[in-house]
Amino acid sequence: MDMLKKRKDLSKKLLYGFIGLAIIFGLFLGIYFGDYLNFLKYNHSDNSEKIKISLEPFVPEEGVAYISVPAIGPEGEGVSTLLAVKAEEGIGRTLVDIDSLLFWVDTQNSIRIAKNVAENITGLNTDLYDMTFSIVANASLIGGESAGAALALASIAALTGNKLRSDVMITGAVNHDGSIGPIGGVLEKARAAKDVNASLLLVPLLQSSEIVYTESEHCEKYGFMEWCTTERIPEKIDISQDIGIDVREVGSIQEAYKYFLEKEVI
Repeated sequence: MDMLKKRKDLSKKLLYGFIGLAIIFGLFLGIYFGDYLNFLKYNHSDNSEKIKISLEPFVPEEGVAYISVPAIGPEGEGVSTLLAVKAEEGIGRTLVDIDSLLFWVDTQNSIRIAKNVAENITGLNTDLYDMTFSIVANASLIGGESAGAALALASIAALTGNKLRSDVMITGAVNHDGSIGPIGGVLEKARAAKDVNASLLLVPLLQSSEIVYTESEHCEKYGFMEWCTTERIPEKIDISQDIGIDVREVGSIQEAYKYFLEKEVI
């Protein structure tokens, strides 16, 4: 009887523990999705406050910073797209207008980090501005970390009223301290930058070259049998030479920003 009672008590404790964990998990999901929906609440297609831009042609709007961004398309190919950031006096809202692009959590996080970095570099309080992020995208993977550096640079330009060079492009993640983190697909993005006649592509440190692999079949005979294996042969590619575009490494947003303000890249 004592053993049966102990088992019943243990079952009750396990049940209560499970219910408690379910409640905590539910609260976490509620807070998370509440924050997510609040971030997207201005993303309705009828919102008149959004920036309406098109790739060709487009007329620059006062107070809006434009930057071209290389990305990876749905088939793994390099493509380019246009990102615009508008900053105007407001109450600290973040407005998002993304066309043909799935909105991922890492995109949301990159925008938040970009705003913080822009605030630290410019010394301006972004709580006094409404900032609209608008992306005209034919790329499925521009969102997220790889657009972080571009988001930060465009935010700085929008807040300060500076115009960014249209022939310079950048790919890279943005960290909270303003440093630029690594990303993937640099070779394909360099091709995309070359295709739109960019003169310079900025990439994270140590990513101006890439290792590519070619497959080769190697066969050896053992008596009357032949054994074949597929080998992957590595080759280091200098992206600048291979693609035919100037590729330079940058370690921070401050360093990258100078290239976007210069009249000519020396």
